[in-house]
Amino acid sequence: MKRRTGLVLVAAAASLTLTLAACSGGSPTTAPTAGGSASATEPKTLTIWDYESGDSAMGQAWAKAVEIFKTKHPDVTVKEEAQTFEQIQKNAKIVLTGDTVPDVMEYNKGNATAGQLAAQGLISPLTDAAKKYGWESKLAGSLATTAKYNEKGLMGSGEWYGVPNYGEFVGVYYNKDLFKKYNLQVPTTLAEFETVMDTFKGKGVTPLATAGAEYPLGQLWYELVLANADRSFVDSYQLFASDVDFHGSQLTAGTTALDSWIKKGYIDKKVAALKAEDMGVSFIKGKYPMMVSGSWWFGRLATEMKADWGMFTFPGNKLHPGSSGNIWVVPTKAKSPELAKEFIDITLSADVQNVLAEKGGLPVAGDTSVITDEKVKELTTNFKSVLDQDGLAFYPDWPVPGYYDVIVAQLQALANGNKDVPATLDGLGKAYASGKDDLLNG
Repeated sequence: MKRRTGLVLVAAAASLTLTLAACSGGSPTTAPTAGGSASATEPKTLTIWDYESGDSAMGQAWAKAVEIFKTKHPDVTVKEEAQTFEQIQKNAKIVLTGDTVPDVMEYNKGNATAGQLAAQGLISPLTDAAKKYGWESKLAGSLATTAKYNEKGLMGSGEWYGVPNYGEFVGVYYNKDLFKKYNLQVPTTLAEFETVMDTFKGKGVTPLATAGAEYPLGQLWYELVLANADRSFVDSYQLFASDVDFHGSQLTAGTTALDSWIKKGYIDKKVAALKAEDMGVSFIKGKYPMMVSGSWWFGRLATEMKADWGMFTFPGNKLHPGSSGNIWVVPTKAKSPELAKEFIDITLSADVQNVLAEKGGLPVAGDTSVITDEKVKELTTNFKSVLDQDGLAFYPDWPVPGYYDVIVAQLQALANGNKDVPATLDGLGKAYASGKDDLLNG
């Protein structure tokens, strides 16, 4: 969902905070040689804003990209200005309307974020660069959806305005020690998944760690919806390709399945009051044998979990909650836009993508053969299997502003028994229709 759907990891990891600094100009460069990208009037400075901690996979990859860029352009001063996710999210519109802007900036993707900047003319279209550098072929299918925005700022069509270079997705983390204790195998179908949960429940163990007060329960619900859906449903739900029937087969089946899982005791009866941190800590401590959540938990588990653990994709699904990661954007007032585009292209190069791969950053164009850590390889292989099926279905709260809170509230009511399935679908559908009308006709 937002990270709360995927972006919580980035916000938490970006602990390095600096005051917003001024960009520098400088004297112009000379005209580039054949194959170069800087124009004759391009300043000798490239200012980069991002919000990744230096020891994160992304932070290490961007450092490699800067190293490569400096080698190619020894006469250019590179200014790396570390922000936090909250700083950029809160201040982007204000900063980008001024005269002191970065040349390239990491930013959140989606209708309410990058889409708004695009619609307001604060970031530059990158369609020509996407053709020039071949981003169109590297970032095909669902990966490219968060890169494109139309004149209303809706993602999925129109001009390229951003470039992703890593990914994220929701899967199932599992405690291998508990699976071994009860002689259980990794399920490959939804029916097998339920059989595994029945076995744990029969032994007095609640099978699934999740949380209803924040994003996790909504992502589990969306997994169950996607178990009955195809790409046309995703395009309708997320991109407004056609109308969505909230009492149709996909949403009804998914919501009914979640209701059943709650009543069967697959999920903690206090789930409505639990937060994502409660879910994660409980799984790490071994209270629950499985946790359905995102790749952003990987680093935390690798550091803190003492039991042996692994990850598999949601059994039977071809579609999964997930998306490209954050995107690089070029502000309209950037002083070095061509250098910025070249830097973006370097982040998609094999050298940089392989750093992401080695560090567990889920590259969009990396070589999994360079990975030596078995858990990182498992995570990356799972992500690749999702990409190979064009399986990124985004997050359930993305379609309309404010929908995150609606999903949380509606599913809490379902979990508490205050609403049945039809009433829950009514609540979800009403808010979705209202938000969609505001976006399209407001």
